[in-house]
Amino acid sequence: MTRKYLMVGNWKMNQTLSEIDTFFKTLNEVGVKYSCDMKIGIAPQAMHLSTCLNKIGTTDIVIGSQTCSEYEGGAYTGELAPKALKELGCGFTLIGHSERRTIYGETDKEINAKTANALSSDLDVILCIGETLEEREAGKTIEVVMSQLEGALTKGEKAIEFTGNQLTIAYEPVWAIGTGKTASPEQAEEVHAEIRKFLKATYGDAGQDIFILYGGSVKPANVKELLAQPNIDGGLVGGASLEAESFAALCNATK
Repeated sequence: MTRKYLMVGNWKMNQTLSEIDTFFKTLNEVGVKYSCDMKIGIAPQAMHLSTCLNKIGTTDIVIGSQTCSEYEGGAYTGELAPKALKELGCGFTLIGHSERRTIYGETDKEINAKTANALSSDLDVILCIGETLEEREAGKTIEVVMSQLEGALTKGEKAIEFTGNQLTIAYEPVWAIGTGKTASPEQAEEVHAEIRKFLKATYGDAGQDIFILYGGSVKPANVKELLAQPNIDGGLVGGASLEAESFAALCNATK
């Protein structure tokens, strides 16, 4: 089978309406080589979801949320209900990004509940995991990554059920996010291989088909070396996804 790739831009708290307009106009001009072997996603700020959904036109780009609620609905001011995101037209949500874990104190319990809620609402989930610099230097990378995986998928209170490519894992070493530092292709592959081993042991053959993305200062200059690794199936990209030219280059690198 032809290997498939997924490239996702996480815009975080960036992009104004005029910048979004410029981004999509430029992306069309630069040209992205869409194909059945490549999936493309963008996660803008929540207030820009509808704008981006209207901008994608007939392209194969999927728009998703940067987070969602663990609750189906109710008195939770400021939260995003997965069912409402799905109804709006979103195709996926990020869950467990390190900034959500560290800045907002999201726990494995909450991440497990969010994952179960999103999947049951027919939203695809990109589950983010990764170690800090201190944890890596202490030789705890695999221990931390496996603990986060188990906490979200197998040891939480909520059962995780999915089909096909509904579930994606994004390995993002915290020390490489927005720092300009990138795990070497070999370092990234070592962790991805362990993640793959866990997924296959947990989900059988379905575990082989789960996308595992790398995130952490991914840019056009290093993306091809990363994608050449056996278990790196694409990227979750921050800064390099904000400019249409660099994002197109990342997407086209999957060729």
